[in-house]
Amino acid sequence: MSDAPAAREWMEDGLAHIDVRGLPPPQPLVAILRRVHTLAAQEALVVHHDREPMLLYPELAEIGWEAERIAAPAGEVRLRLKAIA
Repeated sequence: MSDAPAAREWMEDGLAHIDVRGLPPPQPLVAILRRVHTLAAQEALVVHHDREPMLLYPELAEIGWEAERIAAPAGEVRLRLKAIA
């Protein structure tokens, strides 16, 4: 059994959420992309992060997804990821 931290995932108000705060790079990027690949094109993913995930944006563009920054508590970066229509 591993003691390595893992991303926390849940559903809330019909949206999938993933919390990658506190994970060392590249774990947040890997966890987010892995989760995106499980979603249908009409679904969205809310990401809870502790920093701006600059390396995520080009990866999302490559697979036809985009990120929108949404309101979050101080100290948290929160993004809504969705397929580009």
